[in-house]
Amino acid sequence: MDSLPTFASVKEAAAVIKGHAHRTPVLTSRTANQISGAELYFKCENLQRMGAFKFRGAFNALSRFGPRQKETGVVAFSSGNHAQAIALSARILGMPATIVMPNDAPAAKVAATREYGGTVVSYDRYREDREAIGADLASRHGMTLIPPYDHADIIAGQGTAALELLEDVGALDALFVCLGGGGLLSGCALAARALAPSIRIFGVEPEAGNDGQLSLRSGAIVTIDSPKTIADGAQTQHLGQLTFAIIQREVEDIVTATDADLIEAMRFFATRMKLVVEPTGCLGLAGFLNVREQFAGQRVGIIVSGGNVDLARLSAFFA
Repeated sequence: MDSLPTFASVKEAAAVIKGHAHRTPVLTSRTANQISGAELYFKCENLQRMGAFKFRGAFNALSRFGPRQKETGVVAFSSGNHAQAIALSARILGMPATIVMPNDAPAAKVAATREYGGTVVSYDRYREDREAIGADLASRHGMTLIPPYDHADIIAGQGTAALELLEDVGALDALFVCLGGGGLLSGCALAARALAPSIRIFGVEPEAGNDGQLSLRSGAIVTIDSPKTIADGAQTQHLGQLTFAIIQREVEDIVTATDADLIEAMRFFATRMKLVVEPTGCLGLAGFLNVREQFAGQRVGIIVSGGNVDLARLSAFFA
């Protein structure tokens, strides 16, 4: 296993992405505070470049390429947000990008990936192995494979979201972060633990895809079938070796949210906070609300991870 990133890695990443990634706003809501009984701080990565936190890690990773790597380019696999982040970062840094995407990925994410200059290779997520496809493309074309979460530079870049949050609002009692493969959760855990040593850190994943919860509680990485959930950014089958090691060390627990919980959170964001948030981006709030009783009167951070959702799909959720 490669060496784990540290808080120093997160601070280095912050310097690399400064001036390229947005320092996204932290919003509050009196209504959310009344509903929850806590003081909530929403880190709005749905307002990040390309619409999600993934730009942080992608730009940090690609910025470290040498001349030969830039010439041959990058290959990645993703259901959408990592795809867009890699494609946009590659365009900014002047290198080609090939992205392996499932054939059922949201149309808006596929279109945006192509618009950012990425070459899209489609696959069936239920019958084919995206990691094998990506590795084969990298081998045949000399490209550098950048996975969506299990990579030290990706993890460090994602952690800058929590770094900014705590710099802006001060120490928090708890932090809730959505969980797919664990890049965002592990990176944020590094930053949060360093800046607020007593903070309680929680991951949130779809109830239909609770491999992270099973892994944390069993003490070993658990692999599941591709979960069927509207949270397409969290349809991962297992955590990474690097992400699990950090999560196991720093995260108190992993809770879950149903698709119905996510739709209610999406509705709240849209109607009360005027924010467009994709289902995966609602995991933090939805999971927190399911366990809110134990955080009464406390200061709680919630990472809103992204806002890339088709308008037609958004309307269908609210029908």
